[in-house]
Amino acid sequence: MLSLDESYKLFEDKKHQADLGGGAEKIAKIHKSGRLTARERILGLLDPNTFVETDKLVMHRCHDFGMNKNKIPGDGMVTGYGKIDGRLIFVFAQDFTVFGGTMSRANADKVVKIMDMAMQMGAPLIGLNDSGGARIQEGVESLAGYADIFYRNVRASGVIPQISAILGPCAGGAVYSPAMTDFIFMVKDSSYMFVTGPEVIKTVTHEEVTMDELGGAMTHNSKSGVAHFAAEDDEQVLLMVRELMSFLPANNMEDPPTKPCTDDVMRQDEKLQSLIPADPNKPYDMKEIITTVVDNHNFFEVQPHYAQNIIIGFARLSGKPVGIVANQPAFLAGVLDINSSVKAARFVRFCDCFNIPLITFVDVPGFLPGTNQEFGGIIKHGAKLLYAYSEATVPKITVITRKAYGGAYDVMSSKHIGGDVNYAYPIAEIAVMGPEGAVNIIHKGKLTEEERAEAVDSYRKTFASPYKAAELGYIDEIIYPKETRTKLIQALDLTQHKSKTNPPKKHGNIPL
Repeated sequence: MLSLDESYKLFEDKKHQADLGGGAEKIAKIHKSGRLTARERILGLLDPNTFVETDKLVMHRCHDFGMNKNKIPGDGMVTGYGKIDGRLIFVFAQDFTVFGGTMSRANADKVVKIMDMAMQMGAPLIGLNDSGGARIQEGVESLAGYADIFYRNVRASGVIPQISAILGPCAGGAVYSPAMTDFIFMVKDSSYMFVTGPEVIKTVTHEEVTMDELGGAMTHNSKSGVAHFAAEDDEQVLLMVRELMSFLPANNMEDPPTKPCTDDVMRQDEKLQSLIPADPNKPYDMKEIITTVVDNHNFFEVQPHYAQNIIIGFARLSGKPVGIVANQPAFLAGVLDINSSVKAARFVRFCDCFNIPLITFVDVPGFLPGTNQEFGGIIKHGAKLLYAYSEATVPKITVITRKAYGGAYDVMSSKHIGGDVNYAYPIAEIAVMGPEGAVNIIHKGKLTEEERAEAVDSYRKTFASPYKAAELGYIDEIIYPKETRTKLIQALDLTQHKSKTNPPKKHGNIPL
């Protein structure tokens, strides 16, 4: 029987061994590569002195390939809970210094336990991924651990926010858990995601590609759209995650957290009066409108490098978090295409899951024409955005700044698909198509150049304005651009107790 001192000594030794992970040499190697260790990442993410570690002494149960002689407390996974801005958060972090952060049955059980706790307590879950993938020595047990996590990702979807930070390699089956979470952060030059690596691709398809080209941060932020944020280093990712969490509620039964507002709710901005060019074919930067009207000009953009013809992100109005969706006339004239439709649709659904009101700024000439778009399924993908807006029951406030043409007008949170408050600027053009195109179809080949110019001018005055829509009640109010901030805040106050439910059903069948 151990004495009291011996018991404490044994306990301290095991704790120290768990804290060291794979040892000082491997920790130094991690630091040399510019990365942080799993525990350093957690401590950088959470409020000081709030982290409580769970299952610190868990070890793997594998006896094959000499693994029974190589056991480290914690087994390459750090799990626990703490606080961000005083609010409860659950977290797990893969420790690359222990067996390359690979997934074992034992450390998968740690993650499963923390996921179950997060669901029961109604608190967000953040995963810090840095792993060599499945632990090959354990075979199907490792795969079973992944699947148990995937299953819980799906169960938790729309119930608690799930955030993934990719802070090193993430390959094979390991990518599917982050893919099912709400937001993915990556680090330039040190994090990678792919289902099959460069060597396998070279063997099977004979393509030569580097890890960074295949699955680096900018590849997934700009080309694939898999990731939502790119950071320069681990520290910046942790700060960005903290900022994102400040906009989100703990779970789907709560409202997002409000903050005291020091920005005048009645503030009017004269520069908005002349920001939008009179020529409907000239571009302008929609982000200028967004940053001008939101609290303290602070807009937290999501997926800024992907499908830049649409803008999505979070901001506050009178201290209340809102989700913003906006066409971007400065990129591809703000048209809707496959990528922008999918990007916006997922964001709309996220905001609806977590009771975040939606503000939509509209300047859209239509859907992008072309065989690539049609063969790629623009009908199906455009329908995703239409479906998302129609299904959303959160407050939906829309501002048409300039063009709203054709089916794209309908899709962008129009009154007809449940928009609660719909505004338009005096220069807004709401029509089936632009005046020139409309006249070409209506009077095909029948007009002289002079008559055609008159017809275009007549069409523009009659249809390419907000007044026809306002007469029909499709636009609630035509507003001066400078009033936008005040009008949005008034609309948020109006809709803050909105109560609307969709028909009872297991779930809809969104066009995937």
